[in-house]
Amino acid sequence: MQIRINTHDGVPIYLQVVNQIKYLVAAGRLSGGDELPAIRTLAETLIVNPNTIARAYRELEHAGIVEKRRTAGTFVTDQGSPLARKERMKILTERVDQLLAESEQMNVGLEEIVKLLGQRHSVITKAKRKEGSDD
Repeated sequence: MQIRINTHDGVPIYLQVVNQIKYLVAAGRLSGGDELPAIRTLAETLIVNPNTIARAYRELEHAGIVEKRRTAGTFVTDQGSPLARKERMKILTERVDQLLAESEQMNVGLEEIVKLLGQRHSVITKAKRKEGSDD
């Protein structure tokens, strides 16, 4: 599980951890039953206070994304699946909003953006097919 912290972007560290774990669940990189690193282990890896990671895990538990099992650790819940779609759509909506704002600043019309998306989708789809046939 790779989590990166940016101390200069103004987002609280615990929230960065929460958002990145939500993203990993939404993207399917973390599935129901997967164990998260122990609080101290993740805190040492990220070089942050263990209380910060504990707060992030509490937020995730409150949201129903993870569950604590006594003496066993913290695990992604199986209920993460319905949330996963909602979270994916939230993430994509934020990215689309950024794309539209940037395209407006660059005087690029919606039709051109839709055309570009179609072109990029074709390129990526072809590349995935080629990867599959190389195996």
